[in-house]
Amino acid sequence: MSAGTARMWARFGDGVIAVGVAAALVVTGLSQRVPVSGQAVLGCALLALGGLALAARGRAPVAVLVVTGVCAAGYQAAGFDVAAVAYLFAVYGAVRAGHRTVAVVASVVVLALLPLAALASGSHDTGEAFAQARGALEIAWLVAAGAAGEALRQAEQRAEEAERTREETARRRADEERLRIARELHDSLTHQISVIKVQAEVAVHVARKRGEEVPAPLLAIQEAGREASRELRATLEALRDDDTTPPRGLDDVPELVRRARTFGLDATLTVEGTHRDVSAAVDRTVYRIVQESLTNVARHAGATTASVRIDCRPDTLEIAVVDDGRATTGAAPTPGLGLVGMRERVTALGGRLRAAPRDGGGFAVRAELPVDRAS
Repeated sequence: MSAGTARMWARFGDGVIAVGVAAALVVTGLSQRVPVSGQAVLGCALLALGGLALAARGRAPVAVLVVTGVCAAGYQAAGFDVAAVAYLFAVYGAVRAGHRTVAVVASVVVLALLPLAALASGSHDTGEAFAQARGALEIAWLVAAGAAGEALRQAEQRAEEAERTREETARRRADEERLRIARELHDSLTHQISVIKVQAEVAVHVARKRGEEVPAPLLAIQEAGREASRELRATLEALRDDDTTPPRGLDDVPELVRRARTFGLDATLTVEGTHRDVSAAVDRTVYRIVQESLTNVARHAGATTASVRIDCRPDTLEIAVVDDGRATTGAAPTPGLGLVGMRERVTALGGRLRAAPRDGGGFAVRAELPVDRAS
């Protein structure tokens, strides 16, 4: 159950209790056959108000404590010999919310006011007034209400502490796992990528020094090695929670398209609508969708052209990457890790992704990301 739903049910429960207590107080007061007068009407109103005030005890426990105490003294002064049930509920709520000192002070004041209120009604002598006050607010019930509130408060604190401990343990384990993955990536990939990058750069340098034309595939290998090195470094920094390197996003898509052209692919980029600020998660997802799509085109599609279109709408970002490769509608693609990763990113943001062959040949990746919801 979400926190919002739990709060809604708690308020509903407070409302039900408030109506029930108010009804019980009013019925009890009317059963005493107090002569009809303005004072009696005021007393009935205070009985109802004291009960209904409990609806707000979860949001304003101290205010409810004061209101119910004043109402209890008020209807005692109006001649109603009715137990201060609403005040007991208010004491319970205040102590449960952590206002123990306020509850004790208020209870002392109410215990002093009740006999004075009974005397003010004019229908009791001093002894009867104290007896009526004692019956209206038994100290044993008052202590029990406070003790129940304190017991539940401590139980809730222990539950919250246990939850925090579980979250901290899970977070620590996740951090340890993230660092382990970072070490594995560093040990297994960094060296090999560095070797590829250095060898390609040496080959390009030697060819240029000899005055020879550098083959386009060699230049593409050199650029891919540099980009792979940058991507791996950014990934390792992200895994180690290093925020010094800003993540790639929508503004870096033109560089992706430019780099795709070095692989011999006629890639174009079209951006429609007004580009506005989006959340970091949406920004990264756009970049990863275009990156993975263009990488798949270069590796598997056998395509000569690819078009990237980004439509910036008020509430959504639409991304489409379309190529003219060998894919046909009759052959369903085997989803690789790249497509699976794209779908997971989009779904996590509440968006939709469709990746399938096009009518007439070629492949299309289309994604919709809800900007407002994701932000």
